[in-house]
Amino acid sequence: MLRRNAGTSGLSTSRMGLGTMTWGRDTSKEDARGLLRAFTEAGGDLVDTAPAYARGEAERILGVLMKTEVNRDDIVVATKAGFTFRDGVRVIDTSRRALLDDLHESLRRLRTDHIDLWQVHAWGPAPLEETLAALDHAVTVGDVRYAGVSNFVGWQTASAATWQEAFPGRARIVGNQVEYSLLARRAEVEVLPAIRHFGMGFFPWSPMGRGVLTGKYRGGVPRGSRAASDHFGWYVEPYLEPRSRAVVEAVAKAADGLGITPLQVAWLWVRDAPGVTAPLLGARTAEQLAEYLAAEEMELPVPIAAALDDVSGGPNDARPAPTA
Repeated sequence: MLRRNAGTSGLSTSRMGLGTMTWGRDTSKEDARGLLRAFTEAGGDLVDTAPAYARGEAERILGVLMKTEVNRDDIVVATKAGFTFRDGVRVIDTSRRALLDDLHESLRRLRTDHIDLWQVHAWGPAPLEETLAALDHAVTVGDVRYAGVSNFVGWQTASAATWQEAFPGRARIVGNQVEYSLLARRAEVEVLPAIRHFGMGFFPWSPMGRGVLTGKYRGGVPRGSRAASDHFGWYVEPYLEPRSRAVVEAVAKAADGLGITPLQVAWLWVRDAPGVTAPLLGARTAEQLAEYLAAEEMELPVPIAAALDDVSGGPNDARPAPTA
């Protein structure tokens, strides 16, 4: 599997990341084992998790698998901090205390002595300088190799990067993780320009439009899908409206013409979009993962990518223009 650096930093990862949001809930430990084994055997190494995923169970499962299935040094572990549960309610707390407590618990659950990429999960109410000081501390003491952010909009990304660059010795922000797909292109307006300006990496989450771009919902909501579940129905519903259906049909038409699947068309579009380091896929089984891995050697023709740009929101100004 080909590799990319996170912007101009020294952090190198596979150009595909394995997300674990469903681990411990919709993805069993056994299925997670099959996923991780297939992913690493194909050359993948970036595995993204968070304390908020199944209230820590995703990290616990990954920690076990890094002891029994893969070599820890062969995995780039990305996790987060700043989401916490209080009285059963998820809240954002980006204070130094909360972040470092999250880090301590992540290290324990993951059974490791360091995190490769530690990300602030969301912009929070604590002063930015306090939040970023926690990243500095974690990198300085060796608990963290690289620092990043997640779900930061453009001005937030620029604020964090500028603060860290203002004084020598602060931990550089090497990446941002934001939703990005053919159904969610808002990142192109401000986030991606900020990322390019500061030489950061970009790790899109939900590159399949929360599963809708696979085409599975073209005929309705199938039983067993995320949209049919009590805990993920709200998550998929925004992309089941008419505009999204039109984009899905365009993806399906491109797939028919290229002789590949809609999933692969949508995946190739986001994987090779300007500025992308590694999209984070949410496959729940090794069988689902196989379809992504089969696309590793594929490339989306530039005119097809440009046509999908047009139908999903307009030209991507950062994409090279198709040649005649």
